[in-house]
Amino acid sequence: MSLKRLIQNCKNGDIISQSEIYHLFAGKLFVICLKYSKTQQEAEDNLQESFITIFKKIDQFKFKGSFEGWMKRIVINTALQTYRQKNIMNLVEENYPEEVEVEIDENNISLDFLLKIIQELPERYRMVFNLYVLDGFSHKEIASMLNIAVGTSKSNLSRARLILKEKIELSQQQKNAGLI
Repeated sequence: MSLKRLIQNCKNGDIISQSEIYHLFAGKLFVICLKYSKTQQEAEDNLQESFITIFKKIDQFKFKGSFEGWMKRIVINTALQTYRQKNIMNLVEENYPEEVEVEIDENNISLDFLLKIIQELPERYRMVFNLYVLDGFSHKEIASMLNIAVGTSKSNLSRARLILKEKIELSQQQKNAGLI
């Protein structure tokens, strides 16, 4: 069955089509949830909440643009809403260091390791890092989404990059010393 037909069936409340949409996209959307969650359990909760919202709002999808992109936006907004409700988004001062470049030796660093250290970032840094670096939002858009100043977004990104750089360098030093 075509994706368009599945979506149309979902708009008509067809549970079998909803299940098929879930199975088609759950894996990709779960990866997004992991980026914005501290634990796998949080990611699973965010995925579930996202699909509830997707199926509640599927009538709003007008077949303009990508359905996957539309769902991705819901997943990101669901994760952000979860953190807003927990009041995790604390403001930090707006004086920020210069841009930190993170050198990654792709042959020695696994995707699992990168995901793990991103998940270990403090929530506010992880959110800004993911939105800016991984999802391509501007600092202005991030500031609006998180109800923070543009300078705070820049500061949080810079601090996130610094933390990641330190963890990557430590990991590389440990590998070179034969400790891992």
